[in-house]
Amino acid sequence: MDQNELKQAVARAALDYIRPKLDNDSVVGIGTGSTANCFIDALATVKGQINATVASSEASAERLATLGIPVYELNSVDRVDFYVDGADEANSALQLIKGGGAALTREKIVTAVATEFICIADASKLVDTLGEFPLPVEVIPMARGHVARELVKLGGDPVYRDGVITDNGNIIIDVYRFPIPQPAVTEQAINAITGVVTNGLFALKGADILLLGTTDGVQTLYPR
Repeated sequence: MDQNELKQAVARAALDYIRPKLDNDSVVGIGTGSTANCFIDALATVKGQINATVASSEASAERLATLGIPVYELNSVDRVDFYVDGADEANSALQLIKGGGAALTREKIVTAVATEFICIADASKLVDTLGEFPLPVEVIPMARGHVARELVKLGGDPVYRDGVITDNGNIIIDVYRFPIPQPAVTEQAINAITGVVTNGLFALKGADILLLGTTDGVQTLYPR
């Protein structure tokens, strides 16, 4: 199977995972990106069973609404039962790098609210050490220079993502050549920099389950 077929396979697996657990009050959180889009398309096949979703980006909210799936603001629901989203990288502890689509802050907010975070990804995303994928950092625009200098002190190579404005009106700095052997420590250190909104490490609260698409089928992984 090619990468797109693997994404579709894990999206169907995620739907199969949550479907027996859905009830009339369930709220499903939806992520952002190509793999999340595959899940949205899968969700549309059972939209009659879906009473409420929340989305981590305007793009995902628009896709859900276009397919006739009810979308609510996070502040209008009292919980999120399942959050389904992809990842740019994942390790065996199910700590993640996310934010390639610049929706990391809203993704992290929905993750914080969700009872269960189901990550869906193809096998290429599973790595021994996070950091080969550039780490996104959402930054208040006026703090761009300061944050970049502090990221250099931490050992990274920060690059402004030119022309990208987040749904929150902020900018993205991607940190290259930055191996991350201690993701939780690094997540806290970057978030402590004045001017940082948040960074794309999901280590303090990672995924609860990873559905990994491989050529041998979808594997179900739990944190190790």
